[in-house]
Amino acid sequence: MGLMQAIGSRVRGALTVGEGGLRPQPAAGYLRGLPEAQILAIPTPILRDAKEDVRIAWGRAAARAVDALHNNGWIAGVTEQMISLMIGDGLKPNLKPDFSWAGWDEAQSAAWARRAERRFQAWASNRWACDAGGRYTLAQIQAASVRSWFGAGEAVAELPSIERPGIEWRTKLRLLPAHWLSQKSSELERLDHGVFLDGHGAPAGYLFEVKSRFGMRTELRKAARDGYGRPIIAHVFDGAAGQVRGITPFAPILKVLRDYDQLSNATLSATMIHAIFAATVESDYPTSDVLDALTPAPNATGQADGPAGFMAFMAQKLGWHQNVDIDLGRGSGVAHLLPGEKLMLHSAKSPNANYEPFANFLLREIARCAGAMFEDLTGDFRGATYSSVRAGIAKQWPLVLYRRKHVPVPISDAALEAFLEEEIDNGYLEVPGGIEGFLAHKAAICRATWRGPAKPVADELKAAKAHEMYRLMGVTTDEQICADLGEDWEDVYQQRAYEKGRRDDLTIHGGVTNGGTDIDEMLDPEPSAITSRTGEAS
Repeated sequence: MGLMQAIGSRVRGALTVGEGGLRPQPAAGYLRGLPEAQILAIPTPILRDAKEDVRIAWGRAAARAVDALHNNGWIAGVTEQMISLMIGDGLKPNLKPDFSWAGWDEAQSAAWARRAERRFQAWASNRWACDAGGRYTLAQIQAASVRSWFGAGEAVAELPSIERPGIEWRTKLRLLPAHWLSQKSSELERLDHGVFLDGHGAPAGYLFEVKSRFGMRTELRKAARDGYGRPIIAHVFDGAAGQVRGITPFAPILKVLRDYDQLSNATLSATMIHAIFAATVESDYPTSDVLDALTPAPNATGQADGPAGFMAFMAQKLGWHQNVDIDLGRGSGVAHLLPGEKLMLHSAKSPNANYEPFANFLLREIARCAGAMFEDLTGDFRGATYSSVRAGIAKQWPLVLYRRKHVPVPISDAALEAFLEEEIDNGYLEVPGGIEGFLAHKAAICRATWRGPAKPVADELKAAKAHEMYRLMGVTTDEQICADLGEDWEDVYQQRAYEKGRRDDLTIHGGVTNGGTDIDEMLDPEPSAITSRTGEAS
């Protein structure tokens, strides 16, 4: 084999020298099993930065996803289902400030955190105090941010300072429509898809396109934070490296939604056609005679006046049945047909046997993309077992926690940070060093986790037994158990101590719990005191 012939060979590999001269040597690599012609025939997507893909597809993807949220029952239902798992009745903060820089011990830090949480809950549950528009509580804003994320892939919130009569707080929260963010980009201004970036790629500001009160579209620029680091705009999304905007998580299934709608519409149309043409005429008479019987007879003017032939035919049938009387007893009888007539009952032939499996296949893909189980999407638990439901929850729950932490929590964190800054600046909450100390140690003071709904369980008793076993093994804590139940362990302890105190005041026994242990004995350092008090009362 000559050199040029070897180079022109379709077999790709290294050339080695052998007895026959140069010959190809097989080498490992991707796409080796496909001939060159087939490789060229495969459409090759263009590799771009993630932000370029988002910029090109954002408008169309967001419009179709929002339309599905408005008009598709599956998407609307699974979105609300996921919101209920992520938000429930609202995420509540569990402040864990670090005041070690000020010399505070854990008791002082915990007492400060409890007071701050109560103040924040009073603000968050008051629409007039929390929402800039005075319509929503913080829980409703959290749920709306998740809806915005499902529709547009991102959520945008503003934190203005507004004074109102009857409310002691100025800090407000306003959720903005994601499509208000501009689609413009400018290298000179470091504007990338509506986001102004600093030299490190961090968001420094945002460009909004809004309507004025006169209906004209105007551009509005807002900084991300003020000079003291207080958040002004909170923009949250999830995506790949280099993204500056988010895209709807339903983008991969927009085509699947269209396929499902086409399947449903075609099946409905076929069913309606079969239902409309379910009545047929089967007769031994010649076709011309049957058509003449169904054709309206002309009147004196030569125009069709009515189905005279057909009416005569039906009159003969009526006379036939009136003269036939076969009694089977107790009012039962047999209706005779005219000679040559056959009664044909046609049922709809659509949907066929393949409709439901294929429709469920499409719905499973939709549920997988939404992060929900098939049963959550459809409400169909046929064939589901305890083991399958438990396995589905176990695989679904980490995704719920991930989305909770990265969609509604950042907006809630921004609101909490702005609220604490105002409270400390006004003197309602005291920290070492005042407002200057807060600004210097903001990250340490604002440390918080957010509690949401409890993890769903298929069997409460089995879940409780598992918690009990892990606790006895020493591999879990009360805090982890309370977190699984959507509760704050400190709130549980305080409530239990309060209830014990009330029982002691009223000389009421606490009852037996935990496999035979008296609950008051667990809380009282001297269990004999309960017995003595009970004896004195008796």
